Amino acid sequence: MDQQAGFDAQLRDLQAAGCEKIFSEQTSAVGRRPQLDLVLDFVREGDTLMVSRLDRLARSTQHLLEIADCVQAKGADLSILNLGVDTSTATGKLTFTIIGAVGAFERELMLERQREGVARAKALGKYKGRKPTARAKSEEIVALKAEGVRPVDIARRLGIGRASVYRVLSAGSP
Repeated sequence: MDQQAGFDAQLRDLQAAGCEKIFSEQTSAVGRRPQLDLVLDFVREGDTLMVSRLDRLARSTQHLLEIADCVQAKGADLSILNLGVDTSTATGKLTFTIIGAVGAFERELMLERQREGVARAKALGKYKGRKPTARAKSEEIVALKAEGVRPVDIARRLGIGRASVYRVLSAGSP
């Protein structure tokens, strides 16, 4: 619910900023990002690629700089709305790079704290991990496959990953 509200707020911000074309996607931190690929292909000389927040654009400082280089190579600029950063100026470029580095540092600290918390919980016997959603749906997976439904469609219907479907199917019946 909170994720959807945040997503909707980002779309509102981009519309309010006057974006003519909006590319949007909701994906995990490690999933492919086809809309990002599309927008980087779409952007043209003289365009400004706007994003609502820096953390919505890139997954690391290196990734951020690669995106910025791609945008710059096409003769376009980058604007981060919530920071008021615009790479069309030298100061904007400097600020952009510094903020990207600080963001990456902050993320690494958060991941470090998360790993420490998980290790502590495991040591105390309190860490259970994520609930195995695909295994809980293994009977449905096998039944749908028996009906001739393709694994990709099974995954879509049940809201699980395609790899999970294949894992359940390769393990045999539930």
